Amino acid sequence: MIARIWKGWTTHENASFYEELFENTVLPKVTQGVDGYIQQINLSQFSDAEFTTIFWFESLEAVKNFAGPNFEQAVVPEQVKALMSHYEETVHHHDVAL
Repeated sequence: MIARIWKGWTTHENASFYEELFENTVLPKVTQGVDGYIQQINLSQFSDAEFTTIFWFESLEAVKNFAGPNFEQAVVPEQVKALMSHYEETVHHHDVAL
């Protein structure tokens, strides 16, 4: 199993808008359209308006099915970019050991 980790920062005013957009627009596209997707979790640190998203995929091939051949680049929809003050343009992949 592979964990794909990404971080983005927004303003305090946009934090709830980001959460709503992610839940209602971004997540359904992944859960309904990507073979090998297992689950995800969002972590938030409201003091800094920081969000960490962790997706779990069955394999690196499944990650590539989601992100394409340049799989280390972040997949950030334009709507999300508009809410972020800044974000990581690359992601981190880890083998899930436990």
